[in-house]
Amino acid sequence: MATFLLEIGTEELPADFVRLALPQLEAAVRRDLADLRLAHGSVRSLGTPRRLAIQVEQLPAGQDDLVEERKGPPLAQAIVDGRPTAAATGFARRWGIEASELEIRETPKGAFVFAQYRRIGRPSSELLVERIPSWITELQGRRFMRWGQGVMRFSRPVRWLVALLDTQLLELQLEGSDPALHSSRDSRGHRLETTAVPIAHAADYVTALAAAGVQVDGSERARWIRQALGKAAEERGAHPELPSELFDELVDLVESPSLIEGSLDERFLALPPEVLSTVMRLHQRYVPLVATEASWDPLALSSEGRLLPCFLCIGNGLEAAADTVRRGNERVLKARLADAEFFWRADRSQRSESRLADLDRVTFAEGLGSLLDRTNRLEWLTDLLLELLPLEGDGAAHARRAARLCKHDLVSQLVGEFPELQGVIGAKLLLAEGEPRGVALAVLEHYLPRGAGDGLPTSGAGAVVALAERLEVLLSIFAKGERPTGSSDPYALRRAGNGMLQILWERGWPLDLGRLLSRASAHWQSLFPAFGVRAEDLANDLSQLLRQRLVSLLEEQGFAPDLVQAVAGETVPLGRLISDPTDALGRARLLAELRLEGRLAAVQAVVQRASRLAERACLASDVLSPEGVVDPSLFESPSEQGVLDVLLGLHSAATGAQRGRYRQLAAGLAEGAAALAAFFDGDISVMVMGDDPAVRGNRLNLLAVLRNQASVLADFSRLSG
Repeated sequence: MATFLLEIGTEELPADFVRLALPQLEAAVRRDLADLRLAHGSVRSLGTPRRLAIQVEQLPAGQDDLVEERKGPPLAQAIVDGRPTAAATGFARRWGIEASELEIRETPKGAFVFAQYRRIGRPSSELLVERIPSWITELQGRRFMRWGQGVMRFSRPVRWLVALLDTQLLELQLEGSDPALHSSRDSRGHRLETTAVPIAHAADYVTALAAAGVQVDGSERARWIRQALGKAAEERGAHPELPSELFDELVDLVESPSLIEGSLDERFLALPPEVLSTVMRLHQRYVPLVATEASWDPLALSSEGRLLPCFLCIGNGLEAAADTVRRGNERVLKARLADAEFFWRADRSQRSESRLADLDRVTFAEGLGSLLDRTNRLEWLTDLLLELLPLEGDGAAHARRAARLCKHDLVSQLVGEFPELQGVIGAKLLLAEGEPRGVALAVLEHYLPRGAGDGLPTSGAGAVVALAERLEVLLSIFAKGERPTGSSDPYALRRAGNGMLQILWERGWPLDLGRLLSRASAHWQSLFPAFGVRAEDLANDLSQLLRQRLVSLLEEQGFAPDLVQAVAGETVPLGRLISDPTDALGRARLLAELRLEGRLAAVQAVVQRASRLAERACLASDVLSPEGVVDPSLFESPSEQGVLDVLLGLHSAATGAQRGRYRQLAAGLAEGAAALAAFFDGDISVMVMGDDPAVRGNRLNLLAVLRNQASVLADFSRLSG
């Protein structure tokens, strides 16, 4: 058994490419080794910004011989008078054996001759040399390039190639590279070192590079970085502000990690903490330090008491140059923060209200006017939402004021320099000017949620303006005639729909989206007559999108697909679903609870048995009361009266609006199982479809009303089981 090593040496790779390419490389190696019938031990993918590597242990010297069986001509055609015919001789020759080696076997179709063909296994070294180039060229990523006069494309130019099977060099040439690239046993160490690092044995790869100052194992780099940052922060009475995106990037930006500590002028602590964090984390890849006892105020105007006047960073240079790197980092950070300080002061010198005029000079989207036009539409939608969602106290006034001012910071100097801070800077500028905290908080929160897993608005005013924000972009882009298709969604319309539903669910607001979309679509039709959009079509298209997002969100929350389809699928009337999206969530939770407790099956059995026959009844699906459609005088059995009693008991739960009505409906359906069993299996079990049309229709109406009442809870026909 041998160890195989492949190292693809390159110029500096983007950090995200290393993270994405290594799983691709490992998958390709595992796939091809299986296809080649090469059993193996562990497969280990390794990488740094200058290399992608794969190490396979316990690889055999070659393939086992493969014995294959081939069926030949019938015995009567192959052997005549005890001698092989030309057919048998030709068949044997084709598989490299003598005719005398053919075997005779009986099959369901008679006796045939068979040949056993032995395919000699090939050495692993030959097979690997053939496959290695395709493993490299199959890798996918963003912004691939060519270099020199070659035709090969890769994320960055490939500069060296190591391919070993234990101590054996696998000799190959990488076609299309310029200059021509041949495999060798020489790797490279740290980027600041020019001496080659010979790999004597494939199993020595990690230790050989470690001796040259390269930590090639990403998991080990991650462990070291996290431990070093945590220890340094703890010594200063703080914790590192280290989101997963920054941590992953730090791991893949270095191959010889070292910890560097730097400081910043305390005057910069007068800036909002988000400004310091953005400059350090997003622009410089530094790690801010947050005081352990610091409280979090999203509207804090300064960093004092929250952030320490220092930072940590992960270097990739030589240890002797650490002081030089630290001073360089401090100078760069000081310059960036000085710019931010200037912009912050300049923005605070101007009233936010006065920036609204500047919004009129910025185009929102082609055909949709300026940012000021969009702000006006947000104000209109906020007023409409407040009609349907009355807020307590000053909430409505704060929402209206926030809707007017929520975009003012888009033309501020600080957001112009740091677009990531839109909303944050707008809120803090308003608070500094004396606007109520509720207004500032709503401006900050109206961008929430920004994506999956993000927080939601904590204030009623913020939630209303956030709904208006998403509704405005949906209405405007749909009115233009643009729709999300496949993976293309440049305006993030699906995310906007998700955000609306998540906000409504979190707040528990029973908002009638059908009514809202109808009124808003009519207004948009009047705003954009050039688009030729009909209000009814616009409202329907948006309703369909929201149904899709509702189904998607329910599945993401872990509800079984059949439960999701039962409460929000295509068979559920769209109008009912859109009239209150929180209702669908509540019904899904109840069904999931009933299934977990083992009580859903009983309800399901009652409803589905009745529904199969009820399909023959000529009764509208919205008839929820037996009165007027069921005539007790036509009853011929006590079991019919029993079913009627069940329907009368379910009527209030099926038609009411009281809290807990769905649980009452489910309980009533389960309790009605006995009455239904008596109806189906009692003295008229074979007479539901009796000869008398009046009696038959009366019985079918009983079942149809039961089906309709149950459909208030769910479409039970979509449930599995």
